[in-house]
Amino acid sequence: MEFFSFTIDKKLAGERLDVTVAALMQDLTRSRVQKLISAGQVLVDDTERKANYRVREGETITVTIPQVKASPLQAEAIPLEILYEDNSLLVVNKPKGMVVHPAAGHSEGTLVNALLYHCRDLSGIGGEARPGIVHRLDKDTSGVLVVAKNDQAHLELARQFKQHSVKREYVAIVHGRLKTSKGIIDAAIARHPQDRKKMTVTQNNRGRRAVTHFKVLELFEKYTYLALRLETGRTHQIRVHLSSIGHPVVGDPVYGYKKQKTKMQGQALHARLLGFCHPLDGRYMEFSCGPPADFLELLNDLRKT
Repeated sequence: MEFFSFTIDKKLAGERLDVTVAALMQDLTRSRVQKLISAGQVLVDDTERKANYRVREGETITVTIPQVKASPLQAEAIPLEILYEDNSLLVVNKPKGMVVHPAAGHSEGTLVNALLYHCRDLSGIGGEARPGIVHRLDKDTSGVLVVAKNDQAHLELARQFKQHSVKREYVAIVHGRLKTSKGIIDAAIARHPQDRKKMTVTQNNRGRRAVTHFKVLELFEKYTYLALRLETGRTHQIRVHLSSIGHPVVGDPVYGYKKQKTKMQGQALHARLLGFCHPLDGRYMEFSCGPPADFLELLNDLRKT
């Protein structure tokens, strides 16, 4: 258990309590601060206050950080392809078919279950010893993914993703032959009005802006091999965008064709490159990995036709 104490000066006077503590303790997320306040771990002159309390000059704020709790999730000895690891973060090549985080119907066998077994130096995300998932890849999308090991790394990496400063490149095999060698899909995405598990392209200022850059790598008789770069990172963005222009990802069970003529299981979408600044020292880091074997096998088959 750790204890911290601060005296409010003129600059902070009048700010909300949660905003003040987050500013004074920048290695804690605001949501983490709010949980501490709700749990009575943040006192103003030895008195519990709500998160929206306006602090006053001269008041003393004391913060108690409880010991990190063990995660209720099960650690599993699942092999991982680790591209990089240090005390703050870990970069993996997520295999196709692996869910990132436990959820209904996927309580075991996820990336988080594997990371809990592998990582022995988790210092806590939100007060719990678990890996911090900053971004996700769909179950059937393989490729590079970064995970935070502590609150400070999680907060900084999340900021970079929110500001769209992270470099993200994918490759995909799609149905049909694109008529242009490169282009930009700039179309807002929102939850589908009928099927809440799906996303859809929207108009009339609905949804959130989404931008995908694409470049043709190879053309085949009925398919195209594409390189894609995300300017934004919306749920299912690449799959929704490509489907909206009539070129769904091969094997996509949600936005693609119901009947697939290829032998490949799952969708032909791979996150091949991820670049970001290290959350502690700020140095730029970039990681890449090639598509899985079945993706390459499909490419080779198409090249023979």
